[in-house]
Amino acid sequence: MLEKNQRVLIRVDFNVPVNNGTITDASRINSALPTIRHFLNLGMSIVLMSHFGRPNGFDDNYSLKFLVAHLSKLLNQKVLFSSDIRDLDVLNLIKPGEILLLENLRFYSEETQNDGVFAELLSKYGDVYVNDAFGTSHRKHASIQKIQEFFPNKSYMGFLLEKEVSELKKIQKSSLAPQTVIVGGSKIGSKIHMLKTFLNKADNILIGGGMAFPFIKYMGGQIGGSLCNNDELEVVKKFLIQSEKSATKIVLPIDCIVTDSISLKTNIKSCDIMSIPDGYMGVDIGLNSVQLFQKFITNSKLILWNGPMGIFETQEFSSGTKAITNAIAEFTASSGYSLIGGGDTVSAISEFSKKSQFSYISTGGGAMLDFFRNQNLPGILDLKTIIR
Repeated sequence: MLEKNQRVLIRVDFNVPVNNGTITDASRINSALPTIRHFLNLGMSIVLMSHFGRPNGFDDNYSLKFLVAHLSKLLNQKVLFSSDIRDLDVLNLIKPGEILLLENLRFYSEETQNDGVFAELLSKYGDVYVNDAFGTSHRKHASIQKIQEFFPNKSYMGFLLEKEVSELKKIQKSSLAPQTVIVGGSKIGSKIHMLKTFLNKADNILIGGGMAFPFIKYMGGQIGGSLCNNDELEVVKKFLIQSEKSATKIVLPIDCIVTDSISLKTNIKSCDIMSIPDGYMGVDIGLNSVQLFQKFITNSKLILWNGPMGIFETQEFSSGTKAITNAIAEFTASSGYSLIGGGDTVSAISEFSKKSQFSYISTGGGAMLDFFRNQNLPGILDLKTIIR
């Protein structure tokens, strides 16, 4: 039972994109506000905890202090800040109805080690635990999994997490067809498991961005200096062997945009993706690939997209991602269902279109993909829903 004089410890995902100290996409922060406001309305005090980036120990460049002013403005009240999670004396400063933000969890190595002692320390910040960080719920970290051991029967899903799970279950059960999965970005190791779960479920899997180059290299293509680790070739081999036994069509780009310098943006040209010259690297899908992908998008009923088609943050290398964004927006306007997930993907659609043009936007990338492989994510498995 929730009581007014209790503290609620909320794991949020404030790992937002930042450029020169400015938040470029506050989607993850805004999505957590309903849960925060719910407990404020109950008169409870709130302690927020999150990670930000991948710091190697304490690093001012990754401090969450920059969020204090932003949160204070959004919530229309002062937000307190603790620069040292180990200093529990700060708890004496929090009154009912007030908010405390803890420093970056990943300043402490015990967080990613799922350390029990660290989880117990974190648990002292709250009488009740709430996970509203869907984007990290696939990770076995102290603030996500281990901490729940210290809140028996007092661990809950936040409203955002609850909504995410509900929407993703709809996709899993959907009978809409054809279904097309579009993946990009460069993390082939973390995405290949999800792609396997869509074999024989999705009708098409379109692979773009840096994800494509290990496939191209395995198939005998020359990829120049494009992204590819040799150990990824065995992963590709096993996946393609499995895909050949399925009814799912695997579609790769046929051309790409290349450059001899990403930073200088020199000698930009289009070429066959199987024949990238030495000294050049692929940075975007080409026009022919865009047109190929658009045909599959147009002929689908359901689309799941995770990962950009290139280095979209640089204008010269953004055309492919922009074109796919627009194609999916048009598809959705024609009564198709679109699910978008992943930080970079959400940032891309924020730049090239309106978020309202898509059916559902997930705050998680890796978590979304892992959910399709196994619904029992470490951060979700034993949580109760909040009684409204």
